[in-house]
Amino acid sequence: MADSASGSTLIKSTTRHVRLFTARVENGQLVPDPSQLTLDLDPDNEFLWDASAQDTMQQRFKELVEAHAGADLNDYTLRRIGSELEGKIRELLQAGQLRYNPDCRVLNYSMGLPQAPQSA
Repeated sequence: MADSASGSTLIKSTTRHVRLFTARVENGQLVPDPSQLTLDLDPDNEFLWDASAQDTMQQRFKELVEAHAGADLNDYTLRRIGSELEGKIRELLQAGQLRYNPDCRVLNYSMGLPQAPQSA
């Protein structure tokens, strides 16, 4: 990672539902930190997250960060982690553990149409 006169450069990766930053949060602000990765999950509130779904995503994020331990936190690494997390969101949605937020400003079913309950 490049360092500038004012400190480290912030690297970020953005997917539809995941934003990753090489930074830490201090007083509500991102502070560039080339050794730390921060997750902003579903910034547009497209989904309704319960504690279990959030915990699942945090655990998957932690696993992915640990799997890349020792590797540079560069654009490629961040994109790979973001893509993996997008896949986990889709998995949760398809399993019914996550739902679309009907109050989202743009409801476009970006992860596929909601699953209708099957009648017996």
